[in-house]
This record gives sequence, C-alpha cells and structure tokens, in this order.
Amino acid sequence: MMGRHDPVAGQPSGVARPRSTVRVILAVLGLLLIVLFAGLGTWQVQRLQWKLDLIERVDTRVHAPPVALPTGAVSKETDEYRHVRLAGVFLHDYTTPVQAVSELGAGYWLITPLCTSSGTIVLVNRGFIPAADARNRYPAREASGHVCLPAGPLHPQLQAEHAFTGLLRITEPGGGFLRENDPVGNRWFSRDVAAIAAARGLTNVAPYFVDAARAQDPADAPDRPVGGLTVISFQNNHLVYAITWYALALMVAGAWWYLARAGTLTGRARNDGSKA
Repeated sequence: MMGRHDPVAGQPSGVARPRSTVRVILAVLGLLLIVLFAGLGTWQVQRLQWKLDLIERVDTRVHAPPVALPTGAVSKETDEYRHVRLAGVFLHDYTTPVQAVSELGAGYWLITPLCTSSGTIVLVNRGFIPAADARNRYPAREASGHVCLPAGPLHPQLQAEHAFTGLLRITEPGGGFLRENDPVGNRWFSRDVAAIAAARGLTNVAPYFVDAARAQDPADAPDRPVGGLTVISFQNNHLVYAITWYALALMVAGAWWYLARAGTLTGRARNDGSKA
C-alpha cells in the first residue's frame, strides 16, 4: 500500500517534515554560532585593550620617581609595582626564607620585617640567595612583645634607620602551585604577608610587601641577597584569541552561505540550468 505524498514537495509527508525541521535547526544553529564566535572575538579585542592599558600603567609606576608608602588600603589594580621609598631598621632575627626560582636558579627570597619610624612593620623581600639550606640558617622564631613600638622598649637591633627603594607587591596568600605554606615547619612557598606575620608574632604589619631594588641592603646585613629580581610579565594572547574567534565566525558564515546557496538549508535545489 503506497504512503501519502506531500503535494508540494513530492515526498512522503512523514519524511518531508522531519527534514524541513532539521534544516531550520541547522540554519538557526549556524547563525547562533556566527554571532557567538564574533561576540567572543570582540570580547577578546576589548580584553586586549584592557591588557595594554594595564601594562602601560604598570610600566609608568615602575619607572616613576619613588613615592611614600601608602597609608590606607591597597589593591592589585591601583598599587602593585608602585615604586616606593621607605626607611627603617631591619629585624633580621625574624627573617623568613621563601622558596623561589629566579634567573639565578633555585633558592630563597629573604623576607625580613622592617620597623619604620611610625611603628608600622613592612615585610621586605631583600632579595634572592641560592638554595644552600637557608631555611636552617633562618629558623622559625616568634617575636616576644611589640618589637616596633617607638614608645616602648626597643628591640636591640633598632638603631640607625636604613633608607632604600623598591616595588610594592600584593600579598600572595595560600602557597605556591600545588604546595601550601607550612608555618609550623617553616616551609614557605609564597609571600603570604598575614601568615608570615602571624608565624613570627608580629603586629601592626602593613598588608603588602616590598621587593627591594638591587644593592639596597645595609653593609652589615647577613647573606647580602641579590635584590631587584622582580619579574614583571603579563600574558597577552588576546590578539591571537580574537583572530581565532573571528576566523571561526567567518568559516561558519562561509559554510552557511554555501549551504544556503546550494539549497541544503532551504530544501530547494539551486537551479543551475541542468535537465533531469
């Protein structure tokens, strides 16, 4: 028994309708993909402009004349890598070695508290030393009492102030990649200001640290680490991403136009003058 035929398409009605629905879905999906890919490309262009502005702002901060330390809240967007000047007395007894890899190889950053004249403590990354078991040379030690209060009993090291410059850095909480800080074991993988201050029993500590510039250590400082090794680098792949998304949008648009012209998306074959 023969099935019913669609009088328009000349095909069984049970076959024509599903094929027509598939064509509509494919056409709509193609248009949505074109809009999506083009939108993602535009978003990456916007991100590229934002990244270029950020790099310019940071470069301006780094090469600007040094300014005084901020007294209020700081943020990564407005303050990181700001060129600052500071003065005080280093509390070498409470130095914390933080594992690091620099252009000089594997070793440690030496994070030493600096007692400023205002009584505030600033953690200073004095620089890098090679991995020669520095953790044992700088054992965990907790301050007893307020070691940096001008009105109270001064720490024995609080003598002449030392002035220097550096770059303000934002705290690095938690630890390093797949490695958490271990204050009890004196194993540090990131420069976590709050955790280091708590482990050393330090109070009134600024919520940031400072990377000292090269050759800024006092003459009598232990170890004489190499400063000025701050790496300022920003990944900027937004242009590549933008080109990729736009290319995908063009590819889908080209495929959509070709199929539409051939009649695949409309169900009507292109009339090329041939006869059956």
